[in-house]
Amino acid sequence: MGFAPLLSEGIQSVMQFSHHVNLTGDALRRWFIAQCYDALAVGALWWAGLWYLHVPLAPFWAILAAGFQFIPHFGPVLAFFGPAVTALIANGLEGFLYVLILYGAIVVVDGLLLQPVIMRRTARVPIWASLIVPILLSLMFGFWGLLLAAPLLAVIFAYRAYGRSRMPSVPRQTPPGQVITGGQLISPGGAGQASREGR
Repeated sequence: MGFAPLLSEGIQSVMQFSHHVNLTGDALRRWFIAQCYDALAVGALWWAGLWYLHVPLAPFWAILAAGFQFIPHFGPVLAFFGPAVTALIANGLEGFLYVLILYGAIVVVDGLLLQPVIMRRTARVPIWASLIVPILLSLMFGFWGLLLAAPLLAVIFAYRAYGRSRMPSVPRQTPPGQVITGGQLISPGGAGQASREGR
């Protein structure tokens, strides 16, 4: 084997590797953007709820909640402690219970609505996958399964979309003799006969 074929194979391998890197990097970028949108939405929910409940330092706790949103599983729990203790000191046990209810509502809305919809629109991950796969991976691999579920889904469905885009589009044809809109299909040899019958 000469030098030229080896060089050509090497260039093709590098180009394929570069393409995979770009595809994976774009999928992870979309996932990070989705995480940022989700963090902003959760922070806004915390701010609105704490402001309505008259909890001191509501904007500060909302910013912390948005930052903790990047920590899977433990992030929402960490976001709860600060405003809960503040509400307990400022408004007593009743204020603490209201913050607890707010925390539960935000967790449900984020897990069942915000994250799936944002991942679908930004990272092109179906809603059913955003709901089911993290649960399955967390059961199989624990914390690391839950941590890697979202970026892994983004990469998998990016490759799926790329594979579908490369598939040749085959036009669907109605079988001969089957009635279609505007007439009936005939075989090529029967074109003259159909013309004579129509006269």
